[in-house]
Amino acid sequence: MKIIVPIKRVVDSNVKIRVRVDGSGVELANLKMAINPYDEIAVEEAVRLREAGTATDVLVISVGPTEAQQVLRSALAMGADRALLIETEMALEPLAVAKLLKWAVTVEQPDLVILGRQAIDDDCNQVGQMLAALLGWQQATFASKIVMNKEEIVVAREVDDGQQTLRLDLPAVVTTDLRLNEPRYASLPSIMKAKKKPLVVTPAASLGVDTAHRLEIVRTFEPASRKAGIKVTDAAELMVRLRAELNII
Repeated sequence: MKIIVPIKRVVDSNVKIRVRVDGSGVELANLKMAINPYDEIAVEEAVRLREAGTATDVLVISVGPTEAQQVLRSALAMGADRALLIETEMALEPLAVAKLLKWAVTVEQPDLVILGRQAIDDDCNQVGQMLAALLGWQQATFASKIVMNKEEIVVAREVDDGQQTLRLDLPAVVTTDLRLNEPRYASLPSIMKAKKKPLVVTPAASLGVDTAHRLEIVRTFEPASRKAGIKVTDAAELMVRLRAELNII
């Protein structure tokens, strides 16, 4: 069984981001970048399935600039077998990314695609669903547990009123939730081995895929600063202030 795991290069979640002066987006220069946290969970799940003997090949794919090779090497150090970078300097919209991933899926013919449910930079939560629609495959989103059989996959997912269990025929697309697993830290020997694992770079422009922009970002701005709270000396004063705020006599 072959598994594809798309991953995204994003600003490290511990870094405080800044908006560009002209409001055209987020300033990325000289910032620490990392694998999108939800995608790390997807990589971990795919590696666990291979370690359990369910899968035989784990391919990680990223769509982005040359620097995205760094996050691909990180995924290889976690245990993925090989990597593919669809290289582009353009900031692509979710639909364009899904179309490029469809090309990769068509070439590789995997049995399963596991993605993070969303990226922490844009929070779109769209690529997995769009990819499944383009492929015509069954899908399960926000997976908190995955059980693989030879020809089907059973996915547990949390919904508003409890837990839902889906049974999907393969091939299928699954997106991961936080509770699915705890990603491992790559050991030094694994990091060294990752440098020798195959990583193929393919220019996105050579694939004949329509990646034209269909959305326009009008302005990017930081949220308003929170106002300072009000301190009270005792409960009686608190009640007076609450009554005043609520117009209670």
